[in-house]
Amino acid sequence: MNATALATRLLTERPRPRGIAGWRHAHWLAVGTVCLGAFLGQLDASVIALVFPALGRHFGAGFAAVEWVALAYLLVLVALLAPIGWLSDLVGRKTMYIGGFAVFGLSSLGAGFAGGLWVLVGLRAVQAVGAAMMQANSVALVARGVPGHAMRRALGIQASAQGLGLALGPILGGMLVEHASWRWVFWVNVPIAVFGILAGWYLLPRTRTTGAPADAPAAVPGPREGRTGTHRTGSHRPGTRREDARRTGPREDARFDFPGLLLLTGATTTLLLALSTASGLPLPGWAVAALLLVSAALALALVRQERRAARPILAPGLVNTPGVRSGLVVALIGYLLLFCPLVLGPVLLTGAGVSTAHAGLVVTLLPAAFAFAATVGGGLLPRGWSDVTRCRFGALLTAVGLLLFALLPASDAVAPPLLVAGYGLGLLLPANNALVMRAIPAQCSAVGGGMVNMARSLGTALGMALSVLGVHLAGAASGGRTVLLSLAAVATAAALLTRPVRTRGTGP
Repeated sequence: MNATALATRLLTERPRPRGIAGWRHAHWLAVGTVCLGAFLGQLDASVIALVFPALGRHFGAGFAAVEWVALAYLLVLVALLAPIGWLSDLVGRKTMYIGGFAVFGLSSLGAGFAGGLWVLVGLRAVQAVGAAMMQANSVALVARGVPGHAMRRALGIQASAQGLGLALGPILGGMLVEHASWRWVFWVNVPIAVFGILAGWYLLPRTRTTGAPADAPAAVPGPREGRTGTHRTGSHRPGTRREDARRTGPREDARFDFPGLLLLTGATTTLLLALSTASGLPLPGWAVAALLLVSAALALALVRQERRAARPILAPGLVNTPGVRSGLVVALIGYLLLFCPLVLGPVLLTGAGVSTAHAGLVVTLLPAAFAFAATVGGGLLPRGWSDVTRCRFGALLTAVGLLLFALLPASDAVAPPLLVAGYGLGLLLPANNALVMRAIPAQCSAVGGGMVNMARSLGTALGMALSVLGVHLAGAASGGRTVLLSLAAVATAAALLTRPVRTRGTGP
């Protein structure tokens, strides 16, 4: 068998067994498989904060270096979500999703054996490749495999799986670090990944056959959240090149915006490097100013590139749509508010003499309350409340919770404030995302969803970097509380930024 034949065989998606494909509830098996990836990705995002102190002790490294175990993962994830969505249109989303489990599992296995900190950082970057392969295709796989009447419920179940992974991460990480080793934080991913590969092979429907996309029961969003191929029926009236690029899959006249992607990655990487250098990363003092200047220059170049790109990853026309820009800022703020306490909580609690396992148990209340509010907790609010009201109420609740967290002693006393802050964030972020997507024209929803995902990942990265900076500049106790007080003010600003939007049905 030659290389071409082998590649064709590997990339050809296999159909599900006939007995599974013919079962009338088979779509829930596909949803369950997607939930495995959603759970794994969020578990890994929230578990890592509990490992920072153990990694610092093991490798003899400072907090500013150790944080790159998380930052490298987030940067690669931000960079690859869009191109992997585009590539998945070509090779098939089932293939890419199963491959994501394989890459994630193998890199997790290697990360557990890492003998040096920067080897671990590199393996975390590879891990992010696998995470992007899963995350870029999850919504599309649900949309392809689930009938329209069950779509809302299926996406709600997927969100619940993400919330469960986010909530279990801190407590699992604390227990593994205290009773086993930091290495098990990575090894625990391996059996889940193996099970995901098997489930994906047998339970996910085909999204592509050799040479053409497979038939689908429903239309799927665009490449950043799941457009699958260019199969169309009926006539097509040509429009402008940019309009065609929005309507169809990858084409020669609507190439992926790789220059924009490189500029975005460069701007965010240099910004985070500058924050890490200010936090104690062993680079020359002048490097902070130099990196900030490079980041600003790359950001300006990105703006120019996106204005002329046929298929921009950050469409300027959408960003300037009323309600979208402020909504993206609130999305970034929301995840900054979520992940800052996940980093600071274990530092403050263990510094006050609390065990790592118990600190994980206390901190897990924040993502647990977030997951509850995001899935079912909104039903406790008055039915007449609009998304704007929910956003503002959630942001103010978050501000109150973070303020109390900053003022109370680092002990079990911070548990109620964490519950309040988590519940507030669980109200704020889903309602804000709904406002953003409502403001975006329907045919541009894939691009808009991609921008929301980028804002989420950048907010997470900035939350971790700013937490480390505060601890470095003012010490664990004083710096942590200063950051928490600042976050309370930022949460209040998020309430003020929220604006009503007008539903947009057509593009500009």
